[in-house]
Amino acid sequence: MPLFDLPLEELRTYRSTSAEPADFDAFWSKTLEETRSHPLDARFELRADTGLRTVEVYDATFAGFGGHPVKGWLVLPAGATEPLPVVVQFIGYGGGRGLAHTHLLWASAGFANFVMDTRGQGSGWAGGDTADPVGSGPAFPGVMTRGIEDPHDYYYRRLYTDAVRAVEAARSHPLVDASRTAVAGISQGGGITLAVAGLVPDLVAVAPDVPFLCDFPRALTVTDRNPYRELGNYLKTHRGRTERLKATLAYFDGVHFAARATAPALFSTALEDLTCPPSTVFAAFNAYAHTDKSIEVYDFNDHEGGGPYQEAAQLAWLPGKLTASA
Repeated sequence: MPLFDLPLEELRTYRSTSAEPADFDAFWSKTLEETRSHPLDARFELRADTGLRTVEVYDATFAGFGGHPVKGWLVLPAGATEPLPVVVQFIGYGGGRGLAHTHLLWASAGFANFVMDTRGQGSGWAGGDTADPVGSGPAFPGVMTRGIEDPHDYYYRRLYTDAVRAVEAARSHPLVDASRTAVAGISQGGGITLAVAGLVPDLVAVAPDVPFLCDFPRALTVTDRNPYRELGNYLKTHRGRTERLKATLAYFDGVHFAARATAPALFSTALEDLTCPPSTVFAAFNAYAHTDKSIEVYDFNDHEGGGPYQEAAQLAWLPGKLTASA
């Protein structure tokens, strides 16, 4: 795939046209207030059947949006006795938390790692264990249009809220140092990471990798690859609803969460990425409020981005943020 988006020099100054709703902050404040009326009820069951010797794995459950149970993994270095900095991790589109042994990177680096399962997903590539008990109106297959008629009903309202509660659940464990919390994720996980960066004010680091769910107005017109194409297919059937759809999506655009971020960030993008076009990623990066921010650019890569190279970049960057306040 040849380079298809804006030239890199234009990407570095590109700004989204996504219009921020006047009640954006009130919408999210009320959403989180309603969710916190339910007890967090974070529970951690030590697993002895993983076959792993260098880490300890806890099967986690906590109350997410609406008090609904959400699963996760907490992975700790074996033998940890003092509270550790934690990386809270979110999963890409269609995936769930999978098996515990697939999440060894951050525990191997000496940190706690909380991996949130993704409600109603987890059947596309990595298995999940969390249902989404909330229905919706007519929707295109996938989750991008579930409840799209109203931001209060939209799927990502539930998922972003789950993610905030995942941070709270991770911080509740006695072997986690709540004051040293980072969030990270790839693709959909990167978009969720940005949402949490805008909703949780006391993080120490944010690492959105080729983030999805950013700059919806441009994404709708510049790529025809799923998951964004789900929105186009919905509009192809439900003619005349474009502005209504955009009005809902504006409450969930990573650009607006980035503008509220208070922690240093390391982004990544790929210049041949048709799933999360680089202009949509740069829209969030350029809006990101904290001045300590950088972006890794992979010039001839599609949505795989940097892959292990980006993990290496994160391993070089994140420990300094997590241990700076130790």
